[in-house]
Amino acid sequence: MTNLESHVRHPDWARNANIYEVNLRQFTPQGTFAAFEAHLPRLRDMGVDILWLMPVQPIGAKNRKGTLGSYYSVRDYLAVNPEFGTLDDFKQLVRAAHAAGMRLIIDWVANHTAWDHVWVDAHPDWYLKDAQDQIHSYVYDNGRELEHWTDVVGLDYRQRAVWDAMIAALKFWVVETGIDGYRCDVAGLVPIPFWERVRAELDAIKPVFMLAEWSTAELHNAFDMTYDWSLHDVLRKVAKGEGDAGDLAAYVKTAATTFPRDAYRMTFTNNHDKNAWEGYDGELFGAGFKAFAVLAATLPGMPLVYGGQESVLDRRLAFFEKDTIDWKNFELADFYAGLLRLKHEHPALWNGAAGGAAELLATGNKAVFAFRRTSGDDAVTVVVNLSGQPQDPQLDRVEAGAELAPWSYRILT
Repeated sequence: MTNLESHVRHPDWARNANIYEVNLRQFTPQGTFAAFEAHLPRLRDMGVDILWLMPVQPIGAKNRKGTLGSYYSVRDYLAVNPEFGTLDDFKQLVRAAHAAGMRLIIDWVANHTAWDHVWVDAHPDWYLKDAQDQIHSYVYDNGRELEHWTDVVGLDYRQRAVWDAMIAALKFWVVETGIDGYRCDVAGLVPIPFWERVRAELDAIKPVFMLAEWSTAELHNAFDMTYDWSLHDVLRKVAKGEGDAGDLAAYVKTAATTFPRDAYRMTFTNNHDKNAWEGYDGELFGAGFKAFAVLAATLPGMPLVYGGQESVLDRRLAFFEKDTIDWKNFELADFYAGLLRLKHEHPALWNGAAGGAAELLATGNKAVFAFRRTSGDDAVTVVVNLSGQPQDPQLDRVEAGAELAPWSYRILT
């Protein structure tokens, strides 16, 4: 096991929680806080615990992408996007979520702002400059190529005034609206000591939940949860027939030695980035989608449901335009409700050190992946057929001689 330690004290309510991402613009025809509020009862019935709203602030107009622009090009940290409603409308949504027994966090973009953010003119020294001492569009090195984010400009965290102003803005939303924390965009591009100060100052107000869009262990000094992109990559590899149970077993072993035992990892089959730029569920996972969703919901980590998945989200939603989700008949709502209920009711599946580690079970079949998680007297065993052909699970706890149908799974409690 890893010797790394997490220095974060998780809110008690996060121990067996799940998370649900809300793409507000696309969620309803109106695309407003008030219209989304009408969905809260069904989300509560589905078992959702934490609502994550993509950024709610005004979007920059200068160098905007598309007609409506990117949520992640923020023009004012202390205001609300009029596309969604007013600050009072947002406060009402937070109150309604809390009344329904859910927590609400919002997306936060600390690394960069819109070109026409109020700070650009007021504090040009807070921004990154080129060799000619000019503010320039942000350039991101993704490890393969340079990405030019033309609609945003980068903040310079060597300037301590940036830290103070950003933390004041983060406090504003917690104090004034009662939100329960943040999902922080490209968190690893911002200094970790900054995030450590953020966490300390926010927790002094109320216990918050912090999700980092990043995947390095060091961020768990400030964040409850990081992205488990590694699991997503392995699941997609297996779905394409390029991997098998051995790849999943290797992932489990590596994760157990890389991250602190009490670090939460966000497990998912899709989110706004994957859906918009890489594919909808059918494109990514084909006929085996449910099997992979089961793995994302039962392996160590906190499962994410991306808004629309409960209605078979069968297209890539436009990112810079209006593109309302077709809710159809909520075909997968019961499927997700069952998975979320399983997590609530079984301590073995709880998050971080509150849950059990994944014990790999030998099947003698590369097309069958099996594991057991145990906490105290509670144990959950999961067996999944990773192929489009019937398979023999070869496990003592599975009914003797019973084949697993293509892409099927069994959850034994």
